[in-house]
Amino acid sequence: SRMRRRCPVTAYLTAVRREYTSSPPSPPSLFNKFLFQLNQHFHDVEHLINWSSSLRSRVVRRKNVFYGYTQKRFGVNVAAAYYILGLGGSFRFAGQSEWFRPDSRGKFSYDFLNTPDSTIEEIDLSRTLINHAGLENIMSQNKLHSLSLQGCSEVDNWFLARLHVFGESLQELDLSHCPRITEGGLAALQHLRQLRRLDISSLPRLRNPGLVRILLEDMLPQCKVTGADYEEGLIRTDSAEEAETVRHK
Repeated sequence: SRMRRRCPVTAYLTAVRREYTSSPPSPPSLFNKFLFQLNQHFHDVEHLINWSSSLRSRVVRRKNVFYGYTQKRFGVNVAAAYYILGLGGSFRFAGQSEWFRPDSRGKFSYDFLNTPDSTIEEIDLSRTLINHAGLENIMSQNKLHSLSLQGCSEVDNWFLARLHVFGESLQELDLSHCPRITEGGLAALQHLRQLRRLDISSLPRLRNPGLVRILLEDMLPQCKVTGADYEEGLIRTDSAEEAETVRHK
C-alpha cells in the first residue's frame, strides 16, 4: 500500500512480528512454574482466610441478635434463657438447684417456659460466642450472682464496660482465657461493688498481671482476685535487665 511504501520501518516490524508469532513459545522454566504455583497457593490461602473470617463474623452476628420478639411474647426471663441455651451456655434459676444446659448435639429442654417469672441467678457462657451486642439479651437479669465467661473470644473491653448493669447483684465473675481483654476493660469493673470473686488468669493482653491485680484489689477491696501472682510482670530477670541496659546505651 501507499502507507507501507512510505514507511519501510513499519513493514519491517510487521514482518518481524509475523515471524515471532509463528514460532512456538518457549516452555516456562521450572523456576517460573514454581513461582506461579506458589503465588496461586498464597492467593488461595488468602481467599480462604478472608472467607473464613467473613463467615465467622456472620455467625457471631446471628448468634447475638436481640431476642425482642421472644421478650414480648414470653417475657425477658424466658428470652434470656433461650438466648443462653442457643449460644451453648447453661444457667440456673434463683431458688432452684437444677441447671439448664444443652446436650452434646446442642439440644435442650424447654421446661424453662413453665416458669416465666423465675429470674436467672447463675450463668455459664464459657467458650461461647457472646459479644457486647448479645449481652443485651441478659441485661434484664438484675439478680444475677455468678457469670462465667471463660475462654470467650468475643468478650472485649466494650463488653466489660456494659457489665455495670449488674453492679448491685453480681458477686462472681470469671474472665479467664479471654484473649481480647486489656487493662482498660478491667478498669470498668469498678462499678461492680458487690463483686466477691474475680478470675483474671491467662489474659494474654495484660502486660503486667501482678500490677493489674494490685490495682483491682485496691479498686474492689471486698473482692478476691485470682489468676495472677503479685510478682508476675513486676520482677525482672537479670537477662532482661541486661538487655534493657544494652538497648539504652
